[in-house]
Parts: sequence; C-alpha cells; structure tokens
Amino acid sequence: MDLFATLGVALGLAMLAGLNLYLTIFITGLAVRADWLHDPQLAAALEGFGHPAVLAVSLGLFLVQFIADKVPWVDSLWDSIHTFLKPAGGVLLALASLGPEAGTFAQVSIAIIALAGSLLTHGVKAGTRLTLNTSPEPFSNLGASIAEDLLVVGGYMVIVANPVAAFFIFALALGLFVYLTPRVTRAIHAILWLIWRKLRVPAGDKSTRRKNLPSKLSSD
Repeated sequence: MDLFATLGVALGLAMLAGLNLYLTIFITGLAVRADWLHDPQLAAALEGFGHPAVLAVSLGLFLVQFIADKVPWVDSLWDSIHTFLKPAGGVLLALASLGPEAGTFAQVSIAIIALAGSLLTHGVKAGTRLTLNTSPEPFSNLGASIAEDLLVVGGYMVIVANPVAAFFIFALALGLFVYLTPRVTRAIHAILWLIWRKLRVPAGDKSTRRKNLPSKLSSD
C-alpha cells in the first residue's frame, strides 16, 4: 500500500476503535475470514484477528456493550471504564495493520497518530453521550448508540473499498474532533459540576442551591 492508503487504514481503524472497540475488532476478524481485504499484505498483517477465539471474545464483549451502551448513564459508566482501553486497542489495531516489516519510525509515528485519533474520538463520543443523558427521554441516547454502530460498519466499508479516500475522510473527522474537544470538555465539566453540586446539597434545602454555573464553566 502507498502512504495515504496505509495512513487511511491505520487512522481509520484507530478512530473506529475509539467509537466502538469490540465491534471494530470483530469486523476486522470477519474481514480476514471472509477475504474482504483486497490487499494481501494487509490481510496477512491482520490475520491474527481472524482467529476463532478473537472472534468469539470480541463478539461477546460487543453484545455486552450493545446493551450497556443503550442504557442512559450506564453508557457513560462504560465509557469511563474504556477511557484507556479504547485508545490502547486503537493503537494495537493501527500497528497490526502495518505488518511486521514496518520500521521503528513508521511504528512510532503511526502509534502517535492512532493514539490521538482514538482518544479524541472516544472523548467526543463520551462527552456527547454524557450530555444526552441529561435529557429526560431515552430515545436520543438509543438513537445515538445505533448511529455509532452504523458509523463503525460504514467506516469499515470505506476502509476496505478505498483506503486513500478513507484517509481524507478520517483526517477531516479528526480535525473536526480537535475543534470540538474543548467544547465537549467544558460540557462534561459543567455536567459533573452540577451533579456534584446536587449531591452536596441536602434534600429539601433550597437556600444554598445555585442555578447558575461558575463563570469559568459558562460557554457560548
């Protein structure tokens, strides 16, 4: 593969892992087993993901996540647990796609790019879901979860069909996530502040409650 195709596969797998790690691993295994990967070097590099044990474990964990990710607040707990697991999995997938012949410089460079892509994707996803959990109705949360699963499937189809196009699509998405991350971080901070404030105020005591956020948490 050329440079852009290699970056498209590595960055794409890392960002999809940041969205849904277990589904990405499971689809990778299916792609290997079903010969969906057109590049023989890429298929050989990812061959280990097609092992029956990897398929079984990733499918089982995906089914657990499929349920947990659609329950308000349970999904945010799940996301917090996977704050380190998803980026690690994203880096693993990206490095595996390079194959054993990749040099040290290429591995380190791809690892850094994959870590940033996976972490930013997970952060935006987790922050968005935390914000949706403040809504009293569960349908927006359910819809977001289903949309994320479909994005993983669609994103993987793009990677398989045209890795070069995948690079530009995922690079554009990465730039968008860089732009959104400070805003999502402020939203998470604000929601956690409100939860902390509510837990501190005794039940029925309205005298010490504040309706306004601190100025440093207010955003446009």
